[in-house]
Amino acid sequence: MLGARGGWQALRRCASLPREQRAVRLRVREALGAREPAGEVKVQGWVRSVRSQKEVLFLHINDGSSLEHLQVVADPSLENRDLTFGSAVEVQGKLVKSPHRMQNMELKAKTIRVVGPCDTWSFPLKMKERHPLEYVRQFPHLRCRNNTLGSLLRIRSEATAAIHSFFQDNGYLHIHTPIITSNDCEGAGELFQIETSGEARKSAEKTHFFNVPAFLTVSGQLHLEVMAGAFTHVFTFGPTFRAENSQSRRHLAEFYMVEAELSFTESLEDITQVMEDLFKTATNTVLSKCPRDVELFHKYIAPAQKDRLEQMLKKKFVIISYNEAVEILKQASQTFTFKPEWGCDLQTEHEKYLVKHCGEVPVFVINYPYDLKPFYMRDNDEDGPQHTVAAVDLLVPGIGELCGGSLREERLPCLESRLQRLGLVDAYQWYLDLRKFGSVPHGGFGMGFERYLQCILGVDNIKDVIPFPRFSHSCLL
Repeated sequence: MLGARGGWQALRRCASLPREQRAVRLRVREALGAREPAGEVKVQGWVRSVRSQKEVLFLHINDGSSLEHLQVVADPSLENRDLTFGSAVEVQGKLVKSPHRMQNMELKAKTIRVVGPCDTWSFPLKMKERHPLEYVRQFPHLRCRNNTLGSLLRIRSEATAAIHSFFQDNGYLHIHTPIITSNDCEGAGELFQIETSGEARKSAEKTHFFNVPAFLTVSGQLHLEVMAGAFTHVFTFGPTFRAENSQSRRHLAEFYMVEAELSFTESLEDITQVMEDLFKTATNTVLSKCPRDVELFHKYIAPAQKDRLEQMLKKKFVIISYNEAVEILKQASQTFTFKPEWGCDLQTEHEKYLVKHCGEVPVFVINYPYDLKPFYMRDNDEDGPQHTVAAVDLLVPGIGELCGGSLREERLPCLESRLQRLGLVDAYQWYLDLRKFGSVPHGGFGMGFERYLQCILGVDNIKDVIPFPRFSHSCLL
């Protein structure tokens, strides 16, 4: 509807202009959504198909604003050798009602100008051919011109806006957390260290650019906790980096994270409710804004995903404890590669089984073993000291873990004691200060954005939901 409204407004502007200036530029989405015909409009885009008949020339053009193409009807005399699939064109003419059921409007061309020709013989994408994702991944600089990846990028853009809108509508302050940091939030050591080219050539006794070792961030959480001492609800949405040398279908070196912190909360239920609301609200927005784009994935990429997603949106998410999860896994008839044991982390195969066991709806697993989780997670006193922490992971069908969060340890003695055992007191003295000056119970979570897109679209390779599929290629662009 937004596209139709934009087209209608553009056409109204067109009617109010002097005769010699009446050619108003319309986007393809606006032209397709126009309510009535209009004279002298201009559409710019790329040719998706050419069909020349004896008495008429048909073109389909697209400018990326819509999955649907705009049909251009022209006199065959306007055809020339540069008017080929993939060429960039500017078409001027009249917007008229289309006689075909499948389209509302078409453009009756008066002039067609080829802005940029395309050598169709060497162009790796071919007209009317459905290229598999594995094929287009070989051409990171061209694959956005493929219908599937075009739809993905429109969905990604709408999902980004929907997530921001969710937090803004619920009173969260958006914070830009640092990308270069000295913190290792996860404690896993999988960090990209930053050095200047000169530093890399010097000896081990070099002086660091920032006077201390600096890394690309793996999470903005600790910086968000700083802000949560002044603002009760904060969030960030930005790039994060993990130096895990894995070429699997599940891992990326650079990915986007949505993270939020809530002050004055003493219940994991508050955290899980925000996670569930975020997932359902953002997904419903994407489905309403990009129905045809999502349909492409659900029809051709993952046919079973539509029904699965409808169940996720309709049903309440399940909550089980880590203890319950381990017992379910131990009693499973399935043989796992990693034997489930209390005190061990859940593997992807375990996570997927738990989701299936719970009816293929998202599952919150809460209260993990104390020694499994980072220092900042709150010790569950009711379970006995240093036994479990108030942590939560959200597991979703087909993916496994989508979100991870916890209540944060706000009690200074408990946090200080744990940092002393880990030998981290000096490094995190500033973090202890947050507990000295107006500390409150609080918690938060993070959601992997690319995994979220995988979840709603049913894409099984995470590299197919990012703009550039290979780091080595994208750094050359």
